Amino acid sequence: MSTPVLTAVAWPYANGPRHIGHVSGFGVPSDVFSRYQRMAGNRVLMVSGTDEHGTPIQVQAEKEGLTPQQAVDKYTRQIGEDLRGLGLTYDLFTRTTTGNHAEVTQQLFLAMNRNGYIVPRTTKGAVSPSTGRTLPDRYIEGTCPICGYDGARGDQCDNCGNQLDAAELINPKSKINGETPKFIETEHLFLDLPAFSNSLAKWLGTKTDWRPNVLNFTKNLVNDMRPRPITRDLDWGVKIPLDVWRDQSMKRFYVWFDAVIGYFSASIEWARRSGNPDAWQEWWTNPEARSYYFMGKDNITFHAQIWPALLLGHNGEGDHGGEVGKYGKLGLPDEIVSSEFLTMSGSKFSTSRGTVIYVEDFLRDFGPDTLRYFIASAGPETQDTDFTWDEFIRRTNSELANEWGNLVNRSISMAHKNVGAIPRPESPTQADEDLKALSLKAFDTAGAHLARSRFKLASSEAMRVVTAANRYLSDQEPWKLKDDPARRDTVLHTALQVVSDANTLLTPFLPHSAQKVHEALGGTGIWAAQPELRDVEDLDIPGRINPILTGDYTTEQAKWKSVPIEVGRPLQKPSPLFAKLDPELGETGPEWAPIVK
Repeated sequence: MSTPVLTAVAWPYANGPRHIGHVSGFGVPSDVFSRYQRMAGNRVLMVSGTDEHGTPIQVQAEKEGLTPQQAVDKYTRQIGEDLRGLGLTYDLFTRTTTGNHAEVTQQLFLAMNRNGYIVPRTTKGAVSPSTGRTLPDRYIEGTCPICGYDGARGDQCDNCGNQLDAAELINPKSKINGETPKFIETEHLFLDLPAFSNSLAKWLGTKTDWRPNVLNFTKNLVNDMRPRPITRDLDWGVKIPLDVWRDQSMKRFYVWFDAVIGYFSASIEWARRSGNPDAWQEWWTNPEARSYYFMGKDNITFHAQIWPALLLGHNGEGDHGGEVGKYGKLGLPDEIVSSEFLTMSGSKFSTSRGTVIYVEDFLRDFGPDTLRYFIASAGPETQDTDFTWDEFIRRTNSELANEWGNLVNRSISMAHKNVGAIPRPESPTQADEDLKALSLKAFDTAGAHLARSRFKLASSEAMRVVTAANRYLSDQEPWKLKDDPARRDTVLHTALQVVSDANTLLTPFLPHSAQKVHEALGGTGIWAAQPELRDVEDLDIPGRINPILTGDYTTEQAKWKSVPIEVGRPLQKPSPLFAKLDPELGETGPEWAPIVK
């Protein structure tokens, strides 16, 4: 039975190009999951976009002599190209500066405000002494007053997991210029998190099967429910739709507040663009729908605490009730799929620190599927993982080129040379049947892993089939069976059937090469669909052009099942699937990301 599956992907910040640390958390895992779900017959809505508000955008724009809008226009397009190149199949990848997003953000806020979950408070805000500009909490670092961790941010401590206020930090410093911020009194609106203590605790208590890193983190959330500011003193962001706040030029919603609402606003924008403005309801108000949120571990609190609280507030389901908002009862996340960090020599990928490998450079030299495979098979799924060129080259050469590429090449080459087409099997032996049974069973095993976002186990299962098929060919030696063409053809047919199966099993991980294997087996048409980057007019701001990622994924042929190969289908001599990389590169790295010894 087909299930509506919402894949909600963390919003990359539009202040620069993406590096491989970014896409290891939110990008590749979400696409592997979505591709599998579509192949399994479920109705997927995969949404996200660029996060474009807040002080850091203004800082970046000033550095480049641009307006904030010009800066986000530049980087949104660049990020879109990176994600398109990786083959991430968004139904809609949009941005937070659309008129649609502003409207949806304001409507959710108004519903929460009517239900009493928004409270005004006078607080101390951090200001840069040199510029007079508000400093966002995440751009202030200092020592945690609770656990003593040196490097806590102004909104939370990643070491102990506690929510913080920037003014509480010991020896706070601005990450922008290193100066000590000045704290001034200012009035802001706060999300009354304590008013969700019971409802959030009850909801979180039902989530016993999440990834261990997420479960361990969320245990601390219900113990530290304090009001959290949702507005800031700046002029770049979504305006506050209240009479006493509307005309204040230096009051906007805090960037984190409107960013998490983006999952919902993007779904509404997708529906409006689809020609059915109510289509979003299938994924948001349908009790049968399932929702999965993909991100790095530094975003857990916003998705396991803040976003559920906003939804509960809109639904009138916080601790003191309320009325359901404009959009009806919206579904809360079913699972938070958070990855750990991909690091380089133990350090988190960081543009400012120079520990960075940009997606654009990687795609140009190595293509998308090698990176997708590394992230899925060796990435930071449940613990921090160190990226090394040596390990990347080892996996590319050993697993993709020597194992998978070699199996495809020699199976199709022998069939092409001896028959010219997919041969007819005659009198299969036990060895033939055992290999096909192993391949068939892998669909259930790998599928169960993919449904739970266990990408390492799923990719390992697919490669287990590949290894078994290579061993089968070595044992059966079809190249020695010239005098027994019936047996030779049976062996080659068995091998090609398992190549077809393995290609299906690997399609969520290797969609670009999967298309090539489909064609090498004589197939035509689209096997694994790819996204497109399109320029469209903003639905609510006349003349504004937005680049979006989208695509028609309904025409692809890939299904999560074994399909019998067609006897007699003509075969051509195949080209190598993956080029082997020079092992020396593992010692030096490429010119654009050299290894420093």
